[in-house]
Amino acid sequence: MAVETKPQMLSTEPPTTQDSDNEGFKVLDIESSVSNDSVVPSRLDEFPEGGLAAWSTAFGSFLILFCGWGYTTSFGVYEDFYTQHYLTNETPFAISSIGSFNAFLGTAMSLVAGSLYDRGYFYHLVITGSLLQSLSIFMLSFAKPDQYYQIFLTQGLCSGVALGLLYVPSLAVVSHYFKRKRTLVMTLVIPGSSLGAIIHPIMLNNLLNGHLGFANTVRASAGFLSALLLIACLCMRTRLDPPTAPVNYIAAAKKCLQDVPFAFALAGAFLIQIGFYYPLFFLQLDSIKHGISTSFSFYSLVILNVSSCVGRVTSGYTAAYIGVPNLTVISAILCGLVILGTIGLSSLTSVVILGVLYGYSSGVYNAMLGPLAAILAPDPSELGGWMGILFFIGGFGSLIGTPISGILLSSNYTWWKPALFSGVAALVGAVMYGFTGFICTRKNKF
Repeated sequence: MAVETKPQMLSTEPPTTQDSDNEGFKVLDIESSVSNDSVVPSRLDEFPEGGLAAWSTAFGSFLILFCGWGYTTSFGVYEDFYTQHYLTNETPFAISSIGSFNAFLGTAMSLVAGSLYDRGYFYHLVITGSLLQSLSIFMLSFAKPDQYYQIFLTQGLCSGVALGLLYVPSLAVVSHYFKRKRTLVMTLVIPGSSLGAIIHPIMLNNLLNGHLGFANTVRASAGFLSALLLIACLCMRTRLDPPTAPVNYIAAAKKCLQDVPFAFALAGAFLIQIGFYYPLFFLQLDSIKHGISTSFSFYSLVILNVSSCVGRVTSGYTAAYIGVPNLTVISAILCGLVILGTIGLSSLTSVVILGVLYGYSSGVYNAMLGPLAAILAPDPSELGGWMGILFFIGGFGSLIGTPISGILLSSNYTWWKPALFSGVAALVGAVMYGFTGFICTRKNKF
Protein backbone atom coordinates (compact mmCIF):
# COMPACT_ATOMS: atom_id res chain seq x y z
CA MET A 1 0.00 0.00 0.00
CA ALA A 2 2.81 2.38 0.72
CA VAL A 3 4.09 1.97 -2.77
CA GLU A 4 0.63 2.71 -4.23
CA THR A 5 -0.19 5.80 -2.19
CA LYS A 6 3.12 7.51 -2.75
CA PRO A 7 2.76 7.71 -6.55
CA GLN A 8 -0.80 9.03 -6.25
CA MET A 9 0.24 11.79 -3.92
CA LEU A 10 3.26 12.81 -5.97
CA SER A 11 1.54 12.66 -9.33
CA THR A 12 -0.65 15.61 -8.32
CA GLU A 13 2.44 17.64 -7.42
CA PRO A 14 4.83 17.46 -10.39
CA PRO A 15 7.59 19.57 -8.83
CA THR A 16 7.90 17.03 -5.99
CA THR A 17 7.96 14.20 -8.47
CA GLN A 18 10.70 15.86 -10.49
CA ASP A 19 12.86 16.28 -7.41
CA SER A 20 12.43 12.76 -6.07
CA ASP A 21 15.42 11.10 -7.70
CA ASN A 22 16.37 9.38 -4.45
CA GLU A 23 12.84 8.50 -3.33
CA GLY A 24 11.43 5.85 -5.62
CA PHE A 25 11.89 7.68 -8.90
CA LYS A 26 12.09 4.43 -10.86
CA VAL A 27 8.63 3.45 -9.63
CA LEU A 28 7.18 6.82 -10.62
CA ASP A 29 8.95 7.26 -13.96
CA ILE A 30 6.07 6.48 -16.33
CA GLU A 31 3.37 8.11 -14.22
CA SER A 32 5.38 11.31 -13.68
CA SER A 33 6.05 11.79 -17.37
CA VAL A 34 2.36 11.47 -18.17
CA SER A 35 1.48 13.91 -15.40
CA ASN A 36 4.07 16.47 -16.50
CA ASP A 37 3.07 16.28 -20.16
CA SER A 38 -0.71 16.21 -19.91
CA VAL A 39 -1.86 17.46 -16.49
CA VAL A 40 0.37 20.32 -15.45
CA PRO A 41 1.92 22.31 -18.36
CA SER A 42 5.19 24.14 -17.97
CA ARG A 43 5.24 27.87 -17.40
CA LEU A 44 6.19 28.43 -21.04
CA ASP A 45 2.84 26.88 -22.02
CA GLU A 46 0.80 28.95 -19.54
CA PHE A 47 -0.05 32.28 -21.15
CA PRO A 48 -2.64 34.55 -19.51
CA GLU A 49 -3.61 36.06 -22.90
CA GLY A 50 -4.68 39.24 -21.09
CA GLY A 51 -5.01 40.91 -17.72
CA LEU A 52 -3.71 44.14 -16.22
CA ALA A 53 -0.03 43.17 -16.22
CA ALA A 54 -0.22 41.89 -19.80
CA TRP A 55 -1.91 44.93 -21.28
CA SER A 56 0.13 47.46 -19.26
CA THR A 57 3.28 45.75 -20.55
CA ALA A 58 1.93 45.94 -24.11
CA PHE A 59 1.17 49.64 -23.58
CA GLY A 60 4.69 50.24 -22.27
CA SER A 61 6.09 48.52 -25.35
CA PHE A 62 3.88 50.75 -27.50
CA LEU A 63 5.37 53.85 -25.85
CA ILE A 64 8.92 52.55 -26.27
CA LEU A 65 8.37 52.19 -30.00
CA PHE A 66 6.68 55.62 -30.11
CA CYS A 67 9.80 57.23 -28.64
CA GLY A 68 12.32 54.98 -30.42
CA TRP A 69 11.50 54.05 -33.98
CA GLY A 70 8.85 56.75 -34.10
CA TYR A 71 11.60 59.33 -33.66
CA THR A 72 14.06 57.63 -36.00
CA THR A 73 11.55 57.42 -38.84
CA SER A 74 10.88 61.15 -38.40
CA PHE A 75 14.42 61.88 -39.58
CA GLY A 76 13.03 63.16 -42.88
CA VAL A 77 12.21 66.39 -41.02
CA TYR A 78 15.82 66.72 -39.90
CA GLU A 79 17.05 65.74 -43.39
CA ASP A 80 15.15 68.66 -44.88
CA PHE A 81 16.11 71.12 -42.11
CA TYR A 82 19.79 70.18 -42.11
CA THR A 83 20.00 70.33 -45.91
CA GLN A 84 18.43 73.78 -46.22
CA HIS A 85 19.41 75.51 -42.96
CA TYR A 86 21.69 73.79 -40.46
CA LEU A 87 24.27 71.73 -42.36
CA THR A 88 24.35 73.59 -45.65
CA ASN A 89 27.98 72.70 -46.30
CA GLU A 90 27.32 68.95 -46.17
CA THR A 91 26.33 66.63 -49.01
CA PRO A 92 23.09 64.56 -49.10
CA PHE A 93 25.28 61.52 -48.47
CA ALA A 94 26.71 62.95 -45.24
CA ILE A 95 23.36 64.15 -43.90
CA SER A 96 21.49 60.94 -44.70
CA SER A 97 24.31 59.00 -43.03
CA ILE A 98 23.19 60.42 -39.67
CA GLY A 99 19.75 58.87 -39.96
CA SER A 100 20.97 55.65 -41.56
CA PHE A 101 23.59 55.10 -38.84
CA ASN A 102 20.91 55.66 -36.22
CA ALA A 103 18.65 53.09 -37.90
CA PHE A 104 21.56 50.69 -38.33
CA LEU A 105 22.43 50.75 -34.65
CA GLY A 106 18.75 50.39 -33.80
CA THR A 107 18.75 47.00 -35.50
CA ALA A 108 22.41 45.94 -35.18
CA MET A 109 22.48 46.52 -31.42
CA SER A 110 19.57 44.10 -31.23
CA LEU A 111 22.14 41.33 -31.30
CA VAL A 112 23.57 42.55 -27.98
CA ALA A 113 20.17 43.46 -26.57
CA GLY A 114 18.71 40.07 -27.51
CA SER A 115 21.54 38.26 -25.75
CA LEU A 116 21.17 40.35 -22.60
CA TYR A 117 17.40 39.98 -22.69
CA ASP A 118 17.74 36.20 -22.80
CA ARG A 119 19.97 36.41 -19.72
CA GLY A 120 17.33 38.26 -17.72
CA TYR A 121 18.54 41.87 -18.09
CA PHE A 122 15.23 43.24 -19.38
CA TYR A 123 14.94 46.06 -16.84
CA HIS A 124 18.59 47.04 -17.21
CA LEU A 125 18.11 47.35 -20.97
CA VAL A 126 14.93 49.42 -20.96
CA ILE A 127 16.07 51.78 -18.19
CA THR A 128 19.53 52.32 -19.71
CA GLY A 129 18.09 52.71 -23.21
CA SER A 130 15.46 55.19 -22.03
CA LEU A 131 17.99 57.32 -20.16
CA LEU A 132 20.37 57.31 -23.13
CA GLN A 133 17.61 58.25 -25.58
CA SER A 134 16.57 61.21 -23.43
CA LEU A 135 20.15 62.33 -22.88
CA SER A 136 21.12 62.07 -26.55
CA ILE A 137 18.23 64.25 -27.74
CA PHE A 138 18.92 66.80 -25.01
CA MET A 139 22.56 66.89 -26.08
CA LEU A 140 21.52 67.32 -29.73
CA SER A 141 19.95 70.64 -28.76
CA PHE A 142 23.46 71.99 -27.98
CA ALA A 143 24.83 71.16 -31.45
CA LYS A 144 25.89 74.23 -33.42
CA PRO A 145 25.21 74.97 -37.10
CA ASP A 146 27.63 73.25 -39.52
CA GLN A 147 29.14 71.20 -36.67
CA TYR A 148 28.48 67.86 -38.31
CA TYR A 149 30.35 65.70 -35.80
CA GLN A 150 28.24 67.01 -32.89
CA ILE A 151 25.01 66.03 -34.60
CA PHE A 152 26.38 62.69 -35.78
CA LEU A 153 27.59 61.70 -32.30
CA THR A 154 24.35 62.62 -30.54
CA GLN A 155 21.65 61.79 -33.07
CA GLY A 156 23.45 59.15 -35.09
CA LEU A 157 25.51 57.29 -32.48
CA CYS A 158 24.01 57.78 -29.00
CA SER A 159 20.36 57.77 -30.04
CA GLY A 160 21.04 54.74 -32.26
CA VAL A 161 22.56 52.77 -29.36
CA ALA A 162 19.57 53.69 -27.19
CA LEU A 163 17.18 52.51 -29.86
CA GLY A 164 19.05 49.23 -30.20
CA LEU A 165 18.88 48.57 -26.46
CA LEU A 166 15.13 49.17 -26.39
CA TYR A 167 13.85 47.51 -29.56
CA VAL A 168 14.11 43.74 -29.04
CA PRO A 169 13.23 43.75 -25.30
CA SER A 170 10.12 45.87 -25.90
CA LEU A 171 8.88 43.42 -28.54
CA ALA A 172 9.99 40.16 -26.97
CA VAL A 173 8.49 40.87 -23.53
CA VAL A 174 5.02 40.79 -25.09
CA SER A 175 5.60 37.07 -25.68
CA HIS A 176 5.65 36.54 -21.91
CA TYR A 177 1.91 37.08 -21.77
CA PHE A 178 0.51 36.11 -25.16
CA LYS A 179 0.79 33.06 -27.37
CA ARG A 180 -2.52 32.52 -29.13
CA LYS A 181 -2.98 36.30 -29.52
CA ARG A 182 0.72 37.06 -29.99
CA THR A 183 0.55 38.16 -33.63
CA LEU A 184 -2.50 40.32 -33.01
CA VAL A 185 -1.02 42.00 -29.92
CA MET A 186 2.30 42.62 -31.67
CA THR A 187 0.45 44.32 -34.50
CA LEU A 188 -1.23 46.54 -31.90
CA VAL A 189 2.08 47.38 -30.21
CA ILE A 190 4.16 48.07 -33.31
CA PRO A 191 1.93 50.96 -34.51
CA GLY A 192 3.49 52.92 -31.65
CA SER A 193 6.34 53.71 -34.02
CA SER A 194 3.89 54.91 -36.68
CA LEU A 195 2.03 57.12 -34.24
CA GLY A 196 5.37 58.54 -33.10
CA ALA A 197 6.27 59.19 -36.73
CA ILE A 198 3.02 61.16 -37.05
CA ILE A 199 3.31 63.25 -33.89
CA HIS A 200 7.05 63.97 -33.99
CA PRO A 201 7.13 65.45 -37.55
CA ILE A 202 4.15 67.71 -36.81
CA MET A 203 5.80 68.94 -33.63
CA LEU A 204 9.28 69.31 -35.12
CA ASN A 205 8.23 70.97 -38.39
CA ASN A 206 6.05 73.55 -36.68
CA LEU A 207 8.55 74.37 -33.95
CA LEU A 208 11.74 74.25 -36.04
CA ASN A 209 10.25 76.66 -38.54
CA GLY A 210 8.57 78.77 -35.89
CA HIS A 211 9.89 81.13 -33.25
CA LEU A 212 11.57 78.59 -30.97
CA GLY A 213 14.52 77.75 -33.18
CA PHE A 214 16.56 74.56 -33.30
CA ALA A 215 17.85 74.35 -29.71
CA ASN A 216 14.55 74.98 -27.90
CA THR A 217 12.60 72.79 -30.31
CA VAL A 218 14.88 69.82 -29.73
CA ARG A 219 14.75 70.37 -25.94
CA ALA A 220 10.96 70.41 -26.02
CA SER A 221 11.05 67.21 -28.03
CA ALA A 222 13.49 65.63 -25.56
CA GLY A 223 11.27 66.53 -22.61
CA PHE A 224 8.27 64.97 -24.34
CA LEU A 225 10.22 61.76 -24.99
CA SER A 226 11.52 61.61 -21.43
CA ALA A 227 8.04 61.77 -19.90
CA LEU A 228 6.72 58.99 -22.14
CA LEU A 229 9.76 56.76 -21.58
CA LEU A 230 9.33 57.10 -17.82
CA ILE A 231 5.72 55.94 -18.11
CA ALA A 232 6.83 53.03 -20.30
CA CYS A 233 9.42 51.86 -17.77
CA LEU A 234 6.81 51.93 -15.01
CA CYS A 235 4.30 49.93 -17.07
CA MET A 236 6.38 47.00 -18.31
CA ARG A 237 6.92 43.84 -16.28
CA THR A 238 8.44 40.47 -17.13
CA ARG A 239 6.63 37.22 -16.24
CA LEU A 240 8.88 34.32 -17.22
CA ASP A 241 12.25 33.51 -15.76
CA PRO A 242 15.22 33.67 -18.16
CA PRO A 243 16.28 30.32 -19.62
CA THR A 244 18.77 28.37 -17.51
CA ALA A 245 21.02 28.11 -20.56
CA PRO A 246 21.01 31.48 -22.40
CA VAL A 247 21.40 31.47 -26.16
CA ASN A 248 24.93 30.87 -27.39
CA TYR A 249 25.07 33.34 -30.27
CA ILE A 250 27.81 31.54 -32.14
CA ALA A 251 25.79 28.33 -32.00
CA ALA A 252 22.59 30.26 -32.74
CA ALA A 253 24.17 31.93 -35.79
CA LYS A 254 25.25 28.55 -37.14
CA LYS A 255 21.79 27.18 -36.44
CA CYS A 256 20.21 30.14 -38.24
CA LEU A 257 22.39 29.74 -41.31
CA GLN A 258 21.66 26.02 -41.41
CA ASP A 259 17.93 26.79 -41.25
CA VAL A 260 17.32 27.48 -44.95
CA PRO A 261 14.02 29.40 -44.57
CA PHE A 262 15.56 31.68 -41.95
CA ALA A 263 18.65 32.22 -44.10
CA PHE A 264 16.40 33.48 -46.93
CA ALA A 265 14.58 35.68 -44.41
CA LEU A 266 17.93 37.21 -43.41
CA ALA A 267 18.70 37.96 -47.05
CA GLY A 268 15.25 39.46 -47.50
CA ALA A 269 15.58 41.68 -44.43
CA PHE A 270 18.98 42.95 -45.58
CA LEU A 271 17.86 43.79 -49.13
CA ILE A 272 14.58 45.44 -48.18
CA GLN A 273 16.25 47.60 -45.55
CA ILE A 274 18.53 48.98 -48.29
CA GLY A 275 15.56 50.68 -49.87
CA PHE A 276 13.15 50.90 -46.94
CA TYR A 277 14.19 54.29 -45.55
CA TYR A 278 14.46 56.12 -48.86
CA PRO A 279 10.88 57.50 -48.81
CA LEU A 280 11.00 58.11 -45.07
CA PHE A 281 14.17 60.21 -45.30
CA PHE A 282 13.67 61.93 -48.66
CA LEU A 283 9.94 62.33 -49.34
CA GLN A 284 9.65 65.74 -47.68
CA LEU A 285 12.77 67.08 -49.41
CA ASP A 286 11.67 65.54 -52.72
CA SER A 287 8.29 67.25 -52.41
CA ILE A 288 9.82 70.66 -51.70
CA LYS A 289 12.37 70.38 -54.52
CA HIS A 290 9.54 69.64 -56.98
CA GLY A 291 7.95 72.98 -56.18
CA ILE A 292 5.17 71.77 -53.91
CA SER A 293 4.31 74.24 -51.16
CA THR A 294 6.39 74.05 -48.02
CA SER A 295 3.34 74.06 -45.76
CA PHE A 296 1.99 70.93 -47.47
CA SER A 297 5.39 69.23 -47.79
CA PHE A 298 5.77 69.43 -44.03
CA TYR A 299 2.82 67.04 -43.78
CA SER A 300 4.02 64.57 -46.43
CA LEU A 301 5.61 62.39 -43.76
CA VAL A 302 2.50 62.68 -41.62
CA ILE A 303 0.39 61.34 -44.48
CA LEU A 304 2.85 58.48 -44.96
CA ASN A 305 2.92 57.56 -41.29
CA VAL A 306 -0.84 57.82 -40.73
CA SER A 307 -1.21 55.28 -43.49
CA SER A 308 1.59 53.22 -41.93
CA CYS A 309 -0.25 53.17 -38.62
CA VAL A 310 -3.40 51.91 -40.35
CA GLY A 311 -1.33 49.24 -42.08
CA ARG A 312 0.18 48.01 -38.84
CA VAL A 313 -3.12 47.87 -37.00
CA THR A 314 -4.99 46.04 -39.77
CA SER A 315 -2.11 43.67 -40.55
CA GLY A 316 -2.92 41.42 -37.59
CA TYR A 317 -6.42 40.76 -38.89
CA THR A 318 -5.20 40.26 -42.46
CA ALA A 319 -2.46 37.87 -41.33
CA ALA A 320 -5.06 35.72 -39.59
CA TYR A 321 -6.56 34.95 -43.01
CA ILE A 322 -3.58 34.74 -45.38
CA GLY A 323 -0.76 33.96 -42.96
CA VAL A 324 2.25 35.92 -41.72
CA PRO A 325 4.72 34.68 -44.40
CA ASN A 326 2.35 35.45 -47.28
CA LEU A 327 1.54 38.91 -45.94
CA THR A 328 5.26 39.61 -45.49
CA VAL A 329 5.92 38.82 -49.16
CA ILE A 330 2.96 40.85 -50.44
CA SER A 331 3.84 43.92 -48.37
CA ALA A 332 7.51 43.72 -49.42
CA ILE A 333 6.54 43.63 -53.10
CA LEU A 334 4.26 46.63 -52.65
CA CYS A 335 7.06 48.54 -50.89
CA GLY A 336 9.40 47.98 -53.83
CA LEU A 337 6.81 48.98 -56.42
CA VAL A 338 5.84 52.17 -54.62
CA ILE A 339 9.50 53.18 -54.19
CA LEU A 340 9.91 52.80 -57.95
CA GLY A 341 6.77 54.91 -58.30
CA THR A 342 8.44 57.86 -56.57
CA ILE A 343 10.28 58.42 -59.86
CA GLY A 344 7.02 59.94 -61.10
CA LEU A 345 6.55 62.30 -58.13
CA SER A 346 5.73 65.73 -59.54
CA SER A 347 2.56 67.08 -57.97
CA LEU A 348 0.67 67.37 -54.72
CA THR A 349 -1.63 64.52 -55.77
CA SER A 350 1.31 62.20 -56.47
CA VAL A 351 2.80 62.94 -53.05
CA VAL A 352 -0.48 61.99 -51.35
CA ILE A 353 -0.92 58.80 -53.37
CA LEU A 354 2.69 57.66 -52.93
CA GLY A 355 2.64 58.55 -49.23
CA VAL A 356 -0.55 56.60 -48.58
CA LEU A 357 0.53 53.54 -50.56
CA TYR A 358 4.04 53.39 -49.17
CA GLY A 359 2.89 54.11 -45.65
CA TYR A 360 0.38 51.27 -45.69
CA SER A 361 2.65 48.67 -47.30
CA SER A 362 5.67 49.56 -45.14
CA GLY A 363 3.49 49.50 -42.02
CA VAL A 364 2.27 46.00 -42.81
CA TYR A 365 5.82 44.83 -43.55
CA ASN A 366 7.19 46.20 -40.29
CA ALA A 367 4.35 44.67 -38.32
CA MET A 368 5.14 41.22 -39.74
CA LEU A 369 8.84 41.09 -38.79
CA GLY A 370 8.32 40.25 -35.13
CA PRO A 371 5.66 37.57 -35.74
CA LEU A 372 7.74 36.11 -38.60
CA ALA A 373 10.75 35.74 -36.31
CA ALA A 374 8.51 34.17 -33.65
CA ILE A 375 7.27 31.63 -36.20
CA LEU A 376 10.72 30.75 -37.55
CA ALA A 377 12.41 30.47 -34.13
CA PRO A 378 12.30 26.80 -33.05
CA ASP A 379 12.11 27.54 -29.31
CA PRO A 380 10.37 30.47 -27.51
CA SER A 381 13.36 30.74 -25.17
CA GLU A 382 15.54 31.52 -28.22
CA LEU A 383 13.23 34.21 -29.60
CA GLY A 384 15.41 37.09 -28.39
CA GLY A 385 18.44 35.59 -30.08
CA TRP A 386 16.80 34.82 -33.41
CA MET A 387 15.05 38.17 -33.51
CA GLY A 388 18.33 39.92 -32.67
CA ILE A 389 20.15 38.13 -35.51
CA LEU A 390 17.38 38.96 -37.99
CA PHE A 391 17.43 42.65 -37.08
CA PHE A 392 21.24 42.72 -36.94
CA ILE A 393 21.59 41.53 -40.53
CA GLY A 394 18.80 43.83 -41.68
CA GLY A 395 20.57 46.72 -39.98
CA PHE A 396 23.43 46.58 -42.46
CA GLY A 397 20.94 47.30 -45.21
CA SER A 398 19.81 50.39 -43.31
CA LEU A 399 23.43 51.46 -42.89
CA ILE A 400 24.30 51.46 -46.59
CA GLY A 401 20.92 52.16 -48.20
CA THR A 402 20.20 55.86 -47.72
CA PRO A 403 23.87 56.99 -47.95
CA ILE A 404 24.09 55.28 -51.36
CA SER A 405 20.81 56.96 -52.27
CA GLY A 406 22.37 60.27 -51.18
CA ILE A 407 25.36 59.68 -53.47
CA LEU A 408 23.09 58.79 -56.39
CA LEU A 409 20.93 61.84 -55.69
CA SER A 410 23.97 64.18 -55.64
CA SER A 411 23.74 67.94 -55.35
CA ASN A 412 21.90 68.01 -58.70
CA TYR A 413 18.93 66.17 -57.16
CA THR A 414 18.62 63.43 -59.79
CA TRP A 415 15.70 61.71 -58.14
CA TRP A 416 15.21 58.70 -60.45
CA LYS A 417 18.58 57.15 -59.62
CA PRO A 418 18.10 56.58 -55.87
CA ALA A 419 14.45 55.59 -56.41
CA LEU A 420 15.44 52.93 -58.95
CA PHE A 421 18.23 51.60 -56.74
CA SER A 422 16.04 51.45 -53.62
CA GLY A 423 13.03 49.96 -55.38
CA VAL A 424 14.96 47.16 -57.07
CA ALA A 425 16.69 46.25 -53.80
CA ALA A 426 13.33 45.99 -52.04
CA LEU A 427 11.84 43.82 -54.79
CA VAL A 428 14.76 41.39 -54.68
CA GLY A 429 14.29 41.23 -50.91
CA ALA A 430 10.64 40.33 -51.47
CA VAL A 431 11.76 37.42 -53.65
CA MET A 432 13.94 36.15 -50.79
CA TYR A 433 10.95 36.22 -48.43
CA GLY A 434 9.03 34.32 -51.09
CA PHE A 435 11.59 31.53 -50.90
CA THR A 436 11.19 31.50 -47.10
CA GLY A 437 7.44 30.98 -47.37
CA PHE A 438 7.74 28.41 -50.15
CA ILE A 439 10.25 26.22 -48.30
CA CYS A 440 8.37 26.41 -44.99
CA THR A 441 5.13 25.46 -46.72
CA ARG A 442 6.82 22.47 -48.31
CA LYS A 443 8.13 21.39 -44.91
CA ASN A 444 4.78 22.06 -43.19
CA LYS A 445 6.59 24.40 -40.79
CA PHE A 446 3.75 26.92 -40.72
